[in-house]
Amino acid sequence: MFEAVEELIGEHADLETRLADPAVHADQREAMRLNKRYAELTPILAVYREWKRAGDDIGTAQELAQDDPDFADEVKELELRRGELTERLRLLLVPRDPSDDKDVILEVKAGEGGEESALFAGDLLRMYLRYAERVGWKTEILESNESDLGGYKDVQVAVKTKGSAEAGQGVWARLKYEGGVHRVQRVPATESQGRIHTSAAGVLVTPEAEEVEVEIGPNDLRIDVYRSSGPGGQSVNTTDSAVRITHLPTGIVVSCQNEKSQLQNKEQALRILRSRLLAAAQEEAEKEASDARRSQVRTVDRSERIRTYNFPENRISDHRVGFKAYNLDQVLDGELDPVIQACVDADAAAKLAAAQ
Repeated sequence: MFEAVEELIGEHADLETRLADPAVHADQREAMRLNKRYAELTPILAVYREWKRAGDDIGTAQELAQDDPDFADEVKELELRRGELTERLRLLLVPRDPSDDKDVILEVKAGEGGEESALFAGDLLRMYLRYAERVGWKTEILESNESDLGGYKDVQVAVKTKGSAEAGQGVWARLKYEGGVHRVQRVPATESQGRIHTSAAGVLVTPEAEEVEVEIGPNDLRIDVYRSSGPGGQSVNTTDSAVRITHLPTGIVVSCQNEKSQLQNKEQALRILRSRLLAAAQEEAEKEASDARRSQVRTVDRSERIRTYNFPENRISDHRVGFKAYNLDQVLDGELDPVIQACVDADAAAKLAAAQ
């Protein structure tokens, strides 16, 4: 493990030299790639240097303890500290998801359960918005299709960091585990006899692509405009401001009508399209490399759930990692970190086991 770090030290020094060359920054894509790799290596080397210093301090304390037994306790503390640094270094050396520091576009979609499912989709949206607020991320509703009772048939939201995130704390690094089918068990607002119903909503999370990452040819798009409409067909405005973009090579279709301006709707649709194209390209690359990939929602079927929200018992259960807690009300209010961290830890443990 530590031989690998010595190799990374050389790579880090080489990246530092290359990034100091103005000619490198003439190629925006290459400069972005080098900067990203440099940022990945920096925290690894910082922990490694701290680990080495701890080793030197242990040696010094052991020598002093031969003459003064009071230093024996310091040796124990330093050894404990070095053990913690060793574990941190192991985790940092686990191969990272190259998209971990990306922002995301998150979509919540109602599934089986009719109006109750749409209301639950609204609850999930609020949970993610509150979580983003707690951790200091920015959110922007890109497109939404509300149901008659105030839920959401479908809603898409951009989630972004403010500035640069610490390693492992980027939006994709945390929210990528949310993709899948979420099941709810509760008495619906539409239930008159107090019976518990089960319904589901799907969550799809894709890393948001920068323009330089996804190239879209001028002849690759068909753009249609039409008149916006609200729930139940109610007219929102009388101009053709809604935009539907079809990516002809892949058949991906994105529609936006939230904004009053046709230009704004077009820009929002292009953002969503770029993120979907990037996700599709990454998924295809992972298939070709035979890498394990986390499947997200394909059909919103209750039997394919990744998580259950049980209101009568105030219980939340993540079925992938065996996480269970009885603070569902707090989780829905945005205290989602323990649930996500359970997935992060399980993922890291699996990668460490595979690397040994």
